[in-house]
Amino acid sequence: MKEITVKELKSLMDNNADFQLVDIREEYEYEICNLKGELIPMGDLRDQLEKISRDKKVIMHCRSGKRSASIVQSLEEDFQFTNLYNLKGGIMAWAQEIDPSMPQY
Repeated sequence: MKEITVKELKSLMDNNADFQLVDIREEYEYEICNLKGELIPMGDLRDQLEKISRDKKVIMHCRSGKRSASIVQSLEEDFQFTNLYNLKGGIMAWAQEIDPSMPQY
């Protein structure tokens, strides 16, 4: 499984890179804080696979990186995705390393 750090993600954002950011947390978590990614809750992903790009880098994240890591692994194994990256440390790492003003929960 491929991973990306929050610093690498920030660099992609700053450089307007062409990638898809998918937040797999629940809606109530997204409302607390988010990175403006596309919200597709973990439980809905398999029903919404068409929303996940296959032709550009897709970065998936959750709160700590654990749920998104399991989703990336599952999608790679079950649906042959080859362009998925897990955000190491999730949105908690973003709040600690990039934006300390971001609410944590």
